[in-house]
Amino acid sequence: MPRLFGTDGIRGVANVELRPTTAFSLGRATAKRLVGPGGAIVVGQDTRRSGDMFVAAITAGATSLGVDVHRAGIVPTPALAYLAGSGEFAAGIMVSASHNPAEDNGLKVLDERGLKLDDAVEDELEQLIWRAEELGGVGNEELGRSFDAGHLLDEYRRHRLGLARGIESSGTRVILDCANGSGGIVGPEILSATGASVEVIHNEPDGVNINVASGATHPGALAEAVAARAADVGFALDGDADRLIAADSTGAVVDGDQVLGILALDRLARGVLPKGGLVVSVLSNGGLQAAVEAAGGQVVRTPVGDKYILDGMLVSGAGLGGEKSGHVIVLEHTTSGDGIVTALEVLRVMARRGATLAELAAAIPLLPQQERAVPARHKDQWEGDRELQRAIRQAEARLGRSGRVLVRPSGTEPALRVMVEGEDAALVEELADALADLAGQRLN
Repeated sequence: MPRLFGTDGIRGVANVELRPTTAFSLGRATAKRLVGPGGAIVVGQDTRRSGDMFVAAITAGATSLGVDVHRAGIVPTPALAYLAGSGEFAAGIMVSASHNPAEDNGLKVLDERGLKLDDAVEDELEQLIWRAEELGGVGNEELGRSFDAGHLLDEYRRHRLGLARGIESSGTRVILDCANGSGGIVGPEILSATGASVEVIHNEPDGVNINVASGATHPGALAEAVAARAADVGFALDGDADRLIAADSTGAVVDGDQVLGILALDRLARGVLPKGGLVVSVLSNGGLQAAVEAAGGQVVRTPVGDKYILDGMLVSGAGLGGEKSGHVIVLEHTTSGDGIVTALEVLRVMARRGATLAELAAAIPLLPQQERAVPARHKDQWEGDRELQRAIRQAEARLGRSGRVLVRPSGTEPALRVMVEGEDAALVEELADALADLAGQRLN
C-alpha cells in the first residue's frame, strides 16, 4: 500500500484521489495522536473550491473525538503555522495543495510548535487513518465544538506588519502577484507598510483559478508586468504564499536560489549569518553554493522538502535556508517558508545596499540547469530500471566533474523529476530531454 504522506502532506485530485473520507479520518487521527479530548486544533485553507468540503470533514472527525476546531478560514500556510505555534492549540491542519493545480488539494498537519511532523509521527497518523473507525467516539456532552475563528489571522498580520515597518522602501514600485491564492488576503497590506507603492495582480480568486498562469509557478506573467509597467521589483507568491519568486526591473526572473544568495551574502557581509551557514536542498544550483562559499559561507544540502531544510538548519545552527522553488526560511522571523517575509527581506537588502534586484542577483551567477517532470505510473521503480540507470551514468560522464544528474520521484505528484546541471547549456538541455523521454518510456 503506497504511503499517504508525501514530502508536504497528503495530496491528490480533490474528490477523486483525495476524498472527504480521508480528511474525516485525518481529523480523528490528529485528535487521537496529537491532541486528546478537551484540546483544540486550528484549521485553515487556501482559495480552492474544495477547501470548504475538506475543512468540514476534518471538523467532523476531530469533534467526534472531543476536540474543538477553530476554523481560521482562508489564510496563507505560514499564517496557519504561526497560529498553530501560538500556544493556544495542540495542532494545526492546513487544507492546501500549495503550488499544485486548482483541481488538487492537500492536507498538511502541524504540531503544537507550528512545525511539520517528523516522518515517524506521520507514519503513526497514517496507521490511525487506516483504522479510524476503530477509534470510537465520545458522548454528546463531550463532543468537540466548531468555532469560526477568522479573527485569528490578525495575530499573524500584526507580527508581519511589525517586520514591514522596520524597512524603508518609500519610492519603490512593487508588483505583487498573488496567484489568486490565500496570500492576497494580507500580502498587499504588509508589503505596503514598508512605504513601497504596491500594485497587485492575480488577486481575484474564484475557487478554480488558483496558480493558473500566475504566481510562483508561472513567473513569466509577473516578469512581463514588471517590465511593461516600469516597476522596480516584482514578487510572485504561490497559491498558499509559502513560496516566492522575484523579477527584477528588466523583467528577468530571480528564482529561489538567487534570492537565498542575496540574503546570505548580505548577512555574511554584516557578520550576522549564524555559523556562516546556508541550508539548501540537493536541487539548489551549484552557482549558489560557489558564490556563498567564495564569500566565506558554508552550504549544507538536504533532501527536497522544506521540513528537511528546517531540520538541517536546527542541526547545523544555520539561520537561513530554503529551496530554489522559492521556499525560504528566515529563522529569526519564522520556522516555515513564508513568501511575504521573503519579499520583505529582499526589500530590506535593496534598501540597505541601495541596489537594484538585478545588481544583487548578479552576484550569484547560476550554472545552466534543466528540470523535467515526467508523468510516471511507476515512479518509484526508476532505481531498478537498468536501461535508465545506464543512461544516467552516461549522462554524468558526458557532463564531467562540474556537472550533476539528480533523479527522484515527486513527493507531491505521480511523476519522476529529472534535474541536469552543468557548464554547457546546450548539453544540459540535450541530456535532460533524453533522460526524460527514456524515463517516460520505461516507467509507464
